[in-house]
Amino acid sequence: MNRFKQAIGEGRAQIGFWQALASPYTAEISAGAGFDWLLIDGEHAPNDLPLILAQLQAIAAYPVEPVVRLPIGDSVLVKQYLDIGARTLLVPMVESGEQAQALVRATRYPPHGIRGVGSAIGRASRWNRTPAYLQGAAEEICLLLQVESRAGLDHLDAIASTEGVDGVFLGPSDLAAALGHLGNPGHPEVQAAIEGGIASIRAAGKAVGMLIADEALARRYLELGASFVAVGTDITILARGAEALAGRFIRERPVPEATSSGVY
Repeated sequence: MNRFKQAIGEGRAQIGFWQALASPYTAEISAGAGFDWLLIDGEHAPNDLPLILAQLQAIAAYPVEPVVRLPIGDSVLVKQYLDIGARTLLVPMVESGEQAQALVRATRYPPHGIRGVGSAIGRASRWNRTPAYLQGAAEEICLLLQVESRAGLDHLDAIASTEGVDGVFLGPSDLAAALGHLGNPGHPEVQAAIEGGIASIRAAGKAVGMLIADEALARRYLELGASFVAVGTDITILARGAEALAGRFIRERPVPEATSSGVY
């Protein structure tokens, strides 16, 4: 059972951690940290299909849900990611209800969709060792769509109300850029768009997601009803932690100031 899908469907908060180091080793370390979900990033991290598979395998022994972000909403990639065992997908740059419907169809076998049938050689079905996988696969697939542009905001109601979409993820950094505030997701206009988006998505009966490393904002979004929130990234924790440690011993080397955006 996809406990993550069940939890966000019931409105229970799920706290996540972003994986951008593209390493099975660090993914396994993170998997044992106590988070509800880990995001394996195929959009901005140096990942490919075999490397994502290796991270899924590293995480599998732990009670945490791997969410995989595709680089683009392509039906062929959806098929491949599902076949290697990713059952919770995050698709970036969704901008219309029609696009949302097409992505739902990409996750379903015919006659309800266009997913190719390759379960006999797919990790998702445990190579056909999972009884009735073909008939029940859609029940455990969790489809999350990312809205991060003006067009996406304009069509948010249509996207969120699409049957088969389990949640909508709002991207603060890209929304800030789209609204003319590049690098400043804390701008009042951006925050107003995010809070309005949360209300719209919840009104459609769908879960709301976010990546935000600013603890106060993360708690604010959770209070507003966001149910899957990533609160940090592996790269940022490593980079800032290493800089802080070096700075405590190498006095003449200034520690870089942390970015004020608080997203990552």
